[in-house]
Amino acid sequence: MDTSIPVLLPSSSIPRPPSHPHLEWTPKRYLSDPQPPPMDDARVLEQEMAAARQLQDGKAVKKTRPRRTVDFNAGMGRWNLLRKHRPNSTYVPSMRPAPPFIVDLLPPIAYPGNSSTSLCTKFIHTSTNKIRCPVNVVTWTPEGRRVLTGSTSGEFTLWNGLTFNFETILQAHDSAVRAFQFTHSGSFLASADQNGIIKYFQPNMNNLTAWAGHREAIRGLSFSPDDRRFATASDDSTIRIWSFEESREESVLTGHGWDVKCVEWHPSKGLLVSGGKDNQIKFWDPRTGAVLSTLHQHKNTIQGLAWSPNGNLVASASRDQTVRVFDIRAMKEFRVLRGHKKEVCSVTWHPVHPILVSGGSEGAVLHWDLGGPEPTTLQPITQPRATLSQAHDSNIWSMAFHPMGHLFVTASNDHTTRFWSRERPGDATSVFSGGGEKPPEIIDMSGQDDEDDAMVPGFSYGGTNKWWGKDEDTGVGLGDSSYSQRAPMSGDDPMGSDDFIPGFGSADNFGGASSSAVAPKQSGPLPGQEEMWTADSRGDSRGEEWGNRRGGWTGRGRGYNPNGPRRGRY
Repeated sequence: MDTSIPVLLPSSSIPRPPSHPHLEWTPKRYLSDPQPPPMDDARVLEQEMAAARQLQDGKAVKKTRPRRTVDFNAGMGRWNLLRKHRPNSTYVPSMRPAPPFIVDLLPPIAYPGNSSTSLCTKFIHTSTNKIRCPVNVVTWTPEGRRVLTGSTSGEFTLWNGLTFNFETILQAHDSAVRAFQFTHSGSFLASADQNGIIKYFQPNMNNLTAWAGHREAIRGLSFSPDDRRFATASDDSTIRIWSFEESREESVLTGHGWDVKCVEWHPSKGLLVSGGKDNQIKFWDPRTGAVLSTLHQHKNTIQGLAWSPNGNLVASASRDQTVRVFDIRAMKEFRVLRGHKKEVCSVTWHPVHPILVSGGSEGAVLHWDLGGPEPTTLQPITQPRATLSQAHDSNIWSMAFHPMGHLFVTASNDHTTRFWSRERPGDATSVFSGGGEKPPEIIDMSGQDDEDDAMVPGFSYGGTNKWWGKDEDTGVGLGDSSYSQRAPMSGDDPMGSDDFIPGFGSADNFGGASSSAVAPKQSGPLPGQEEMWTADSRGDSRGEEWGNRRGGWTGRGRGYNPNGPRRGRY
């Protein structure tokens, strides 16, 4: 009995086996998985010869390992291709939370309405100089391929923006570098130091000129939109406007009652904003030198200012533990951001999205999204969008976004420069799930032990200033005036200074012990503050050696009490 179901479809719709099997396509090439490229024989021989030379010189052979790389193009090629082939001007492929879709992640400019694509909270790399010292300022080079840092030792250090490794170093100033900025055209760099000296550099770090601009330390420097002038803020309570081409002082702005800590020129208009130790934010007309307006909202020193990319908002960071945003169109306070546990040291804006990032003295980095709803009576406090509670171990002096907004770099008083990137789709190590845990202790100083002067492609040895301003293997005296001290006097508060660093400076004069005026070379990690202050009471020879090498307080001065209270800022 035939139990098959009758076919009711027409015979033309029934699939038939192919009548021409030889016309079916079958892959003939690339049948196996991708394989790594073969090693170059010449490169292998060169590595073996280098290892042999190191063994002959008695040096340990360095183990080669691949470097973590973040594509600095940030998907720009894919984005440009999509702009040509997308069905409409607002189409963007939706992201899915899975690792295979990492390749579909586009640059921040592709997501104008999604600020979450610009939260740089994923830790990438920690970079540290061979001679450890606080890093005061950091910026990206105009083309976005390198990062330039200025340290307390007066050095410029150049880091690769792709592999984040050391490239070169230059002894640019004789004292601590306090401020620098590239011109908007990217053709020149202007920098200022602790002694009030202003210098011009070309992109290849060739020094063009130098002169004394202020009597005291210069804390801020900012160029006008047309790069013809720039303004400097100093501890002598003045702001000076300079002609860039002539290196000539055009005007002096006086009005602050104390040290001026920061100054920023409006990105497109003739308007200056400054903040100082007198707790005031002042707006200036650079043509007449007149004060246009003064804001008194802060209750302590203003340590940082930043204009939003469109120039409508200005953000301020203060020692009163708040970040305040002002709308200059109405000259009123727009937001008050409270989230730091200690004073706020620096602030910066994202180049694409309305994201504000602030860094505090407790080492925390907070991301604020100002594109959301305004605070209400039910929710009076704006919460940070993302928090890196242990991004650094000490004050974060400077921060900078990559010009495209997908990378972020921070410079800290803990002697390190750290790089951060956006979270990836499906990333299991997300900072949001980890609660902002502390980055791993990976210190990479590879490339700084080479004795040969390394040539950086695209850079030259122009002028008399070489790339290597000093020998890395010798101790160097730091010319920073914050390290030099006078003899302690009764009634002095050595920890009341703005530039006080635990373990450095005038606090080392406790107990009548003589203190070195310079910071010698430090090899290896810094000990903890408690270990440094109490090493002698425990009989720790390592801590005693540290104290003697630093020339600091050893605990055996006048009135020494091993069981008494410890001194220092904890």
